[in-house]
Amino acid sequence: MGSGSSVNVQYKHSLQKSENAFKAAVLIQQWYRRHVARLEMRRRCTWRIFQSIEYSCEQDQIKLHNFFSYLMDQFTPSSSKERDFISRMFVSGESYKEAELEKYCDYESIEVPDSYTGPHLSFPLLPDHATALLEAFQQKQQLHARYVLNLLHETRKHLKQLPNISHVSTCYIEEITVCGDLHGQLDDLFLIFYKNGLPSPSKSYVFNGDFVDRGKQSLEILVILFTFLLIYPKEVHLNRGNHEDHMVNLRYGFTKEVMQKYKVHGKKILKMFQNVFCWLPLATLIDQKVLIIHGGISDTTDLDMLEKIQRNRFVSVLRLKKRKESSGKPQIQAINGESESGTDATPRLSLQPQSAQAPSTANRREFSRWLRQTVQEQIDTCRRLVDISESDSSVGRDSETELYFLSELCQSFQVLDILWSDPMPQEGCRENKVRGGGCYFGPDVTEKFLEKYSLQFLIRSHECKQEGYEFCHSRKVLTIFSASNYYEIGSNRGAYVKLGPDLIPHFVQYQANKTAHLLTMTQRISRVEESAFRALREKLFAHTSALISAFKSYDRDNTGKITLSNWATAVESVLRLGLPWRMLRPQLVRSAEDGMLEYKSWLDDLAMEQRSQEHIQSSLLEVIYRNRSNLETIFRIIDRDHSGLISFEEFQQTWKLFSSHMNIELTDDGINDLVRSIDFNKDGNIDFNEFLEAFRLVRQCDSALLAAASGAADSSETSVSIVQLHKLTK
Repeated sequence: MGSGSSVNVQYKHSLQKSENAFKAAVLIQQWYRRHVARLEMRRRCTWRIFQSIEYSCEQDQIKLHNFFSYLMDQFTPSSSKERDFISRMFVSGESYKEAELEKYCDYESIEVPDSYTGPHLSFPLLPDHATALLEAFQQKQQLHARYVLNLLHETRKHLKQLPNISHVSTCYIEEITVCGDLHGQLDDLFLIFYKNGLPSPSKSYVFNGDFVDRGKQSLEILVILFTFLLIYPKEVHLNRGNHEDHMVNLRYGFTKEVMQKYKVHGKKILKMFQNVFCWLPLATLIDQKVLIIHGGISDTTDLDMLEKIQRNRFVSVLRLKKRKESSGKPQIQAINGESESGTDATPRLSLQPQSAQAPSTANRREFSRWLRQTVQEQIDTCRRLVDISESDSSVGRDSETELYFLSELCQSFQVLDILWSDPMPQEGCRENKVRGGGCYFGPDVTEKFLEKYSLQFLIRSHECKQEGYEFCHSRKVLTIFSASNYYEIGSNRGAYVKLGPDLIPHFVQYQANKTAHLLTMTQRISRVEESAFRALREKLFAHTSALISAFKSYDRDNTGKITLSNWATAVESVLRLGLPWRMLRPQLVRSAEDGMLEYKSWLDDLAMEQRSQEHIQSSLLEVIYRNRSNLETIFRIIDRDHSGLISFEEFQQTWKLFSSHMNIELTDDGINDLVRSIDFNKDGNIDFNEFLEAFRLVRQCDSALLAAASGAADSSETSVSIVQLHKLTK
């Protein structure tokens, strides 16, 4: 009996221990799940911050480009010389004819000195040349300008022979590897080649655009890809992305990178890159079943029309077209709402006089909406018109102009959509207001498109994904992104996809940065989160003045306090980033008594944080943070030869554009006084620091200058001109 009782006690004790262990396991599991859920919520918020800021910058770029296009159209030159100068300055890349480009970029006239220790190229290229380039770039060596220009010359000749849509078959190779955006991150390309192997007759690659910008080694990536393209023309295929565009390059770094690396011949190299970009194919089709495009599609995307487009005409796809009447073949210029005669230059989708008129092209969004509604009904007509305008010499001059203009509009939107569009979960197709270009397309649009062309699925890039790839639209659209750590170290993996004859995708993910491998999930998310909120606080600080006005509209009693709910509403009304501000509030607002925020104190804290990095008066610093990207882009647009310096003539002609837009009478003497006052070191040119310093100085004495502007003296003309520069970038 005693022995049995002892066993029973032990059994109960063991059972109790097991029960306690089970409860502990459940508690640990619940804690872990909550911890992971919180980490995932932080990751998603961080991701949304980065994307919202990125797309906001793209909107700014398009708005700035449209502004200069508008200025160009409104400006009336006083002489043919002035007209030619302005045209050359702002229509870069389109004025060179074939023979002129060959002569301008003559690589044979450039000598390679004996002291040069980098790689040498001779044509036709061999695999050893590619290997030498890879080794040289790993050792941070630079390819000589002669070889770069020679390579671009040969690449251009090859690309001109290719169709708009490259056709690839898996019948003769084991698999095809598709890579997404690289954005100047050479380490990612090296890692892809290390893991997957170099291009070869048995290893085919498709690189889906956005090779350049943001990263610091865009030029090296292009040199490597172009080299492999020439060595293995049947195995290497390159698609154009939205960043293979000289207007985008001005803002996001490629233009600056080339000029820094090639100070003597950089202008020639840039000109050749611009021309090569516009010859890149627009899409790749695998086994007639898988379409690879950079951005996406719209409800009007037509592959038959894309096959016929003269893609080299689109040096910048951001620039829509308008017609210009002439005695010969119709000419195309940048978009605007009025023709040279002052009448509306609105197209008709038919040659019949009863056809409805389009809205003014000055309102690009309204015009885009109208065209999307109408072009679907007229798509077959557009295709026919393209054929007529290219081949039928019997068409009358006026009719030819009408047809040519119509086909240009259709083609412009076709190219813009496939390079800039993004998928969305909702049905339908609508304008992409987040990016400012292209459209959002829903699963119904994808389904109809795949059915129409007997396709299995689409592969696209254009969007950073945390895992490097993502399916949507019932696995009919695959996004592939190959630039790891795109926003910050640890922010995302890179990936590429391999397709065999069965066309089943197999993914390979990677992290090119060694530091990212050493971080735990919590450390990685914390690091990325810190970077995202730092960028967001800079954005908030840059809009301090507008935020104060928004906060005051909720503080009618002038208490200096507003509710946290009103804070969130006001911040979104100013920044328009579409972020969940109430969820982000604990990271941005440190303290709030009784649910009320002292907004002036909060803004002072933001200012202190930024001043700790930049020793500048906070009001000036706010303006610099808000406008630096726009000012730098404006500087590069004016700096036509990309020398890093603005000549007096370039500056004078640009201010004639600005003064014409703002209805300010500026004499030549007044402009000369202005340009001399900005040239602080008196070297006869204006560098970016002088340009930026002048902007800061004008912000300091803005009110005084505006008061002086009421006079008509030359000095006041100068003051008005500088003040208006400040107002242009607001």
